[in-house]
Amino acid sequence: MESPKYRVYYDTEIRNVQLKIDEVFAEKIIPADDSVRLLEKIMEEMEYSPLMRAYKRTGRPPATNPVTMLKIVVYAMMEGIRTSRAIATACCRDINFIWLLNGEKAPDYSEIARFKRIRLPECSEELFYQLVKKLRELGEIKYEHLFVDGTKIEANANKYSFVWKKSTTKYEARPDEKLAKIVPELCSNYGILAATAEELLDALRERVTTPFVYGRGRRKSQLQRDIELLEGMLARKAKYSMYQETFRGRNSFSKTDPDATFMHMKDDHMRNAQLKPGYNVQLGVEGEYITGVLVSSDQPTLIPLLEKMEAHLGTEYMDVTADAGYESEENYTYFENKSTECYIKPQNYERSKT
Repeated sequence: MESPKYRVYYDTEIRNVQLKIDEVFAEKIIPADDSVRLLEKIMEEMEYSPLMRAYKRTGRPPATNPVTMLKIVVYAMMEGIRTSRAIATACCRDINFIWLLNGEKAPDYSEIARFKRIRLPECSEELFYQLVKKLRELGEIKYEHLFVDGTKIEANANKYSFVWKKSTTKYEARPDEKLAKIVPELCSNYGILAATAEELLDALRERVTTPFVYGRGRRKSQLQRDIELLEGMLARKAKYSMYQETFRGRNSFSKTDPDATFMHMKDDHMRNAQLKPGYNVQLGVEGEYITGVLVSSDQPTLIPLLEKMEAHLGTEYMDVTADAGYESEENYTYFENKSTECYIKPQNYERSKT
C-alpha cells in the first residue's frame, strides 16, 4: 500500500514540473512587445523598502513574495480585473499571470484581498512617485507643464448618515448647561463634595448596595435614576467631543465613513441638489502620464496636491494649468510667492467676452 507521505511527495513534484512547463510555455508564447513584459521590466528596477515595511519582521513569512504579489495586482488593474477572486482565477488560467508568478504558487483570493486591504495602502503612494521619477529618468516627462483637474466620487456610505458641524456646535453646549444645574443639586441632595460630573458619578456608584433593576413593572430607585441621568449626559458630551475631532476642519462627515464629506455630485439623477458623502479626487497630468494624485475630503485641493507632489518629487513644475473651478483668492496668493507660473481660467470668462 502506498504511503501518504510518498503520495504528497509525488503530488508536489508533479505540480512543480507542471509549473516549469507552464513557465517555459509562457516564455515562448508571450510576444516580446506585450505589456506584461514592459511591466516586469519597469517594476524590477524599483526599490521596494516601503512595501517591505508594510509586513511584520517577526512571525510567519508571506506565502507569496510581496514583490510578485504587487506585480500581479498592478497587472490585474491594467487588465480591468478588480475582484480578488477573479485575480486568483487568472493566476491559475491566464498565461501572462503564470509568467509573472515565475514558478511561484498561485495565491488564493483571501491572500490577495488581505494584500490589497492591509499592505498596499501603506506603501502605494511612495511606490507611485517612484514610478513618476522613473518616467523622468526615461525622458517621458520633464516636470514642465502640469495640467490639473478633478472629480467627485461618491463614497460607499449611507447617504443619510450625515453629521453637520453647525448642528454639533449648537447641541454640544446643551449637556454642559444641564450638568451645570444638575451637579450642584445632586451634590446637595447626597452630601457629596465633587468638582466635576465625573467625580460625582464615581461617588454615587460607590453608594450602590443593590443591583439595578430594568424592565417593565420594576421601579427604579432614585439613586439609579440619578446615576443613569449623569451617565447619559456624559455620554452625549463625549459623543459631541468625538464629532468635533472627526471634522478636522470640515463642515460634515458620514457616520458610516468618517473620512467622507457631504458634497454636491456632478451626477444628480434626482435633480434635487442632494448632498451625498464623497471624496474629491485630483489628478495632475504631464505628457499623458498621471504624475500627481490626491484623494481629499476637503474643498481646497490644488495647494495640497502641489505640496504633496513637491515633497515627493523634490522640485516644482514650471507652470500649472487648471480650469475655472480652481479660481480663488487663496490659490492666487499661493502662486505669488512661487516660481511656478499659474494659468487658471476666470469664472466669468465666457460672460466677459460678450
